[in-house]
Amino acid sequence: MAPFLRLTLAIHALGAGAVLLAPERWPLALGALLANHLAITWGTLSVRSRLLGPNMSYLPVPAEGRVALTFDDGPDPEVTPAVLDVLDRHGVRASFFCVGRKVEAHPELAALVASRGHSVENHTYTHPNTFALRGPAALAREIGEAQERIWSATGRRPVYFRAPAGIRNLWLAPCLDRAGLALVSWSRRGFDTVTRDPEWVARRLARARAGDVLLLHDGNSARAHSGRPVVVEALPLILQTLERRALVAEALPPRPASAR
Repeated sequence: MAPFLRLTLAIHALGAGAVLLAPERWPLALGALLANHLAITWGTLSVRSRLLGPNMSYLPVPAEGRVALTFDDGPDPEVTPAVLDVLDRHGVRASFFCVGRKVEAHPELAALVASRGHSVENHTYTHPNTFALRGPAALAREIGEAQERIWSATGRRPVYFRAPAGIRNLWLAPCLDRAGLALVSWSRRGFDTVTRDPEWVARRLARARAGDVLLLHDGNSARAHSGRPVVVEALPLILQTLERRALVAEALPPRPASAR
């Protein structure tokens, strides 16, 4: 259980006890609860926050000369193979956070990602927009279903998890701990699902620094003016710039068995 979750439970218990024992102190109890819930809201919406539990938004130190390249929302029958081809041409490995239901529909694509040396990680089963509003049982179902589908398709269970839109709640850290997963967010994103300009996406991520975790999408990619997926046109530009800057793009690091 994350320390902040323990603190939250304690604040609620103490607040209830204070109101019962000294009803006239209710404004103090209410103020403490409001402050606690404001902190919860900040921790929920802040992608890189560690308030609600461990959260990898940068590569572990030391990360000299390296950045992590990650893709979300796939696999996609059109986009994912094209992304893999670009990565192969540059000799780069990446981590793909896949939606379990899409893996279920296209298990051969998840297997292809894994066979080319990339890691396939957990991005929930259905990618619900209301993920952060759900309770522990619903979170566990989303996580567990995706784990099983990815394991069935690739023969390997994910060790990392990314929440939809990076938004989470108090109950996620215990669920991930039970599933043997570590939460990963990002430090830089390309917004390749909302812009039609691949050069703009490339410029955003080309400013990466050592240790950054970069976010692109092989699922739900926007279309460039050419009609092609933005990520397919932006990715070569990003990799070329990183190479010129002597930054090595790679998959997320393996987790030691003791941490799973």
